[in-house]
Amino acid sequence: MSTVKTESALAFGGNLDDPVEAFVAALRALRQNPANVLLRQSSVYRTAPWGKLDQPDFLNMAVLIETDLSAGDLLAFCLEIERERGRERLERWGPRTLDIDILTYGEEAIDRPGLQVPHPRIAERAFVLTPLNEIAPHIMIGEKSVAQLHAALIDDSVRLDDDATTRLGFLLGE
Repeated sequence: MSTVKTESALAFGGNLDDPVEAFVAALRALRQNPANVLLRQSSVYRTAPWGKLDQPDFLNMAVLIETDLSAGDLLAFCLEIERERGRERLERWGPRTLDIDILTYGEEAIDRPGLQVPHPRIAERAFVLTPLNEIAPHIMIGEKSVAQLHAALIDDSVRLDDDATTRLGFLLGE
């Protein structure tokens, strides 16, 4: 564990079982790890599937944390949370109980097997940019801010899910 706190943006997604419950479990796990401080969380958004279309809608949200974990350790921690929620990686872009992606890790650019930060397809994905723009429009991805990337990719199919957002807050006790 490093001693320097790094701000990191994470994306949560899921469309199997109960994604809101999975998001709550992931948020609790992040909070319970003393290396992390939860700074902000977005509302929950509903999105049509991307890549593989014959599956249920996804719920998505973004989280901003400060962490003492290295990027590799944060990835390992996120993968463990996914496994605890029953994540199985059977097919690319397939249905999942919980997906946690590291979108940014400070200002670092990381490109190694299994870990690319900033996330390599962030600028193409409104379902990632919309919740991230809600909580961190200032973050820079290359030469553009999240707000600029989001404005260029506004997509009406990414819809705020008030019921899921309310339920998330209720389950978290907020």
